[in-house]
Amino acid sequence: MEAYKIIQEREFRYIESSPNEGKTLVLLHGLMGALSNFEGIIKSFGEKYNVVVPILPLFEISLRQISVNKLVHYLKDFLEFKQLKSVHLLGNSLGGHIAQIYTIENPEKVKSMILTGSSGLFESAMGNTFPKRGNKDYIRKKTESVFYDPAVATDELVDEVFGIVTDLKKAMNVVAIAKSAVRHNLEDKLHKILTPTLLVWGIQDEVTPLWVGEKFHEMLANSELVKLDKCGHAPMMERPDVFNTVLESFMDRVENEKFEGKASSVQIIS
Repeated sequence: MEAYKIIQEREFRYIESSPNEGKTLVLLHGLMGALSNFEGIIKSFGEKYNVVVPILPLFEISLRQISVNKLVHYLKDFLEFKQLKSVHLLGNSLGGHIAQIYTIENPEKVKSMILTGSSGLFESAMGNTFPKRGNKDYIRKKTESVFYDPAVATDELVDEVFGIVTDLKKAMNVVAIAKSAVRHNLEDKLHKILTPTLLVWGIQDEVTPLWVGEKFHEMLANSELVKLDKCGHAPMMERPDVFNTVLESFMDRVENEKFEGKASSVQIIS
């Protein structure tokens, strides 16, 4: 991530790879998502696409105001500020939830949607409280449980999560957003999304289990589902090469109007 500096303009903080590139891929991180989570995507697509990563104000918004809808409004304001009108929108975990609501409300502005380990139907995160938030070993185990391979939970990632949950204000915001996500279940609204959609799910995802990805696939009429074995909640981190290959194929077909949109299309990659 050292190649791209964080840009601050007005109330927005973001990374942008190629401002003059016509095709745009917007990445939305999750509740505990660090920018490093998307490093593999940015390296692979940062020249071919203008890859834009808005840093969601998870901890800047007051506890009284924070909600999933508030974050959707932030994304809307950001994309309008950047004058981005036809984007590929990729979201992991909470970021996927935000992508869905934005797409429902602004279908004409989303060329395609990519969901991976997304909330919106069901999620099992750290729980509603942090009873052991001062216990680093506990936080390490919780962070490791997000992945199939616990080694993906590097010391840096554990330190970042630990820093969030040991800061009382941040921890309270995390709980508030998690509760808001549960309240904003989208099951009765997904039929409105006709945007070409790629679903990439880890078979061993324990946060948003595989059946969640299968349910999204069932309810999103214009979707494809790719199941990745030996993979947990963050496929772009655990299986970056496979993830990027699948993503490139999907976006190329959308760009060239060759996406067939068969909701029955399911692929399993071991």
